[in-house]
Amino acid sequence: MAPRTFGLAPAVPDGSAVDAERDRRIAAGFIYDGKLFQARQFDLDNIRSMATAASVKIVQGAQDGDLRWFDPDADFYWIAADNSHVPMSAPDMVAFAMVAATWGSKHILAGSALKKMTPIPLDFTDNKWWP
Repeated sequence: MAPRTFGLAPAVPDGSAVDAERDRRIAAGFIYDGKLFQARQFDLDNIRSMATAASVKIVQGAQDGDLRWFDPDADFYWIAADNSHVPMSAPDMVAFAMVAATWGSKHILAGSALKKMTPIPLDFTDNKWWP
């Protein structure tokens, strides 16, 4: 019979613990243009959606510096974690989405590498294992 842990984390981390740490780190956000941006699943879905719209607008001729690519009556901006508005042209939105995608990808790869280790290091939450 396995020893009882009374709700404590297992003595030897498993893949689900690594996944939880990965998800926590991704959601903590990323830096773009000197600002912290949220990266919860909802945020990432929204970023991808707007990057798709921006890509279509670029194909249709949207230029760098044009902040009215999404709505002709209002400049486009993204709201940073500090609630400030960061203006973005369509090419800026695509670049922003690439930074977000890279942020997530680096964490996914780091988590995968940790899960391949036998055993998973006890200090898998240490920054040394993550981007």
